Amino acid sequence: MEFSGVILLVVFFGLLLINIPISFSIGLATFATMLYSIDFVPAATTIAQRLAGGINSFALLAIPFFVLSGLIMGQGGIAKRLIECAMALIGMLPGGLALVNVLSCTLFGAISGSAVAATSAIGSFMIPEMEKKGYSREFSAAVTGAAATTGMLIPPSNILIIYAIASGGVSIAALFVAGYLPGILVALALMLVCAGYAKLNGYPTEARVPFKVMAEKLIAALPSLFLIFIIIGGIIGGIFTPTEAGAIAVLYSLLLSVVVYKEVKLPQLPAILLKAGETTAIVMLLIGASSGMSWILSYENIPQTITNFLLMLSENPLLILLIINLTLLAVGAFMDMTPAVLIFTPIFLPVAVELGMSPLHFGIMIVLNLSIGLCSPPVGSVLFVSCAVAKTTIGKIIRPLMPLYIAMFCILMLVTYVPAISEFFPQLFGLY
Repeated sequence: MEFSGVILLVVFFGLLLINIPISFSIGLATFATMLYSIDFVPAATTIAQRLAGGINSFALLAIPFFVLSGLIMGQGGIAKRLIECAMALIGMLPGGLALVNVLSCTLFGAISGSAVAATSAIGSFMIPEMEKKGYSREFSAAVTGAAATTGMLIPPSNILIIYAIASGGVSIAALFVAGYLPGILVALALMLVCAGYAKLNGYPTEARVPFKVMAEKLIAALPSLFLIFIIIGGIIGGIFTPTEAGAIAVLYSLLLSVVVYKEVKLPQLPAILLKAGETTAIVMLLIGASSGMSWILSYENIPQTITNFLLMLSENPLLILLIINLTLLAVGAFMDMTPAVLIFTPIFLPVAVELGMSPLHFGIMIVLNLSIGLCSPPVGSVLFVSCAVAKTTIGKIIRPLMPLYIAMFCILMLVTYVPAISEFFPQLFGLY
């Protein structure tokens, strides 16, 4: 087992170092490890079966639907309406524009299901606007990047669907409901830091708007926000499954963006469909390849060995969970969320279960943890997009990013050690 684990790690990271795409790195590392323990023909047959079987799941049909829905909504004029609504509701508070940025990114990320899309759509408007009002460009970029990741926890979230598959059958509906409270807590923590930072640096607040204007902006944004309620309300009410919710989301986003807002024109749809197909293909190839890796990990008893090692290292579950979190934070700084969830769920989930943590609780913890990685140097994808929009460098935004990063880490620790934060709503609605 020890040598097979070494082969897996050396081949995987070696291929990544020479810029082989991660799906192929996972597949080739898995095949090389299989050849150490199994003859060529059974190894080739097994990896082919796992590649096909890994994506043969009804639940995974939700992913292309939510990807397509997110792309349509991203081009449907939603960002502008969400920003105007947030500006009217909380713009007058200390650090008003920074708070508007956090709220807008959180809502847009939840609706579109993409942290990168939220960073681009909200950041392209909010970063220049904040700079005009005296906020530093670097602080504005840091706020946008950190806030955009909160949408990964609030449904519809593709990464929660992927975790449900990787974990071996945690309820997608329960995961969707479980993500709300942690996502809101992260957003509130970021807002608190923004308000304090703005107060400290003397940043201005926006003028209070009349109640009539506030109501108008809220009504204008309600159709966009209603998508969240349709999806989660339908799932909780047993009206449709998460997969069917994805199809409903596509129909609703088309109706809203093409007919109501008229921001997406029919000639644009083929390009949107093509982009959705490309994104789905990348995700599905990752899932198929990771299914093969999960098989060889199980075959070689690697998760059990890691579980025994960590339990030998310490009998304190709080310390072991801290070690897991720190490991995942390091992983998230160098690896995208999807492969990280697919690779590390089979490794660390048995450890968490052995410590008494439920698979649902662990799922929210790992997604929140890896969301922080999206805005962590050196490889955080959201960080790169935020810097590109703000026309600045990663080195310059590290300092204003640190208080936000610490706030997110504090919420991560709270979610890790207080199971009720993740499990209260699923238990309340009888989903877990």
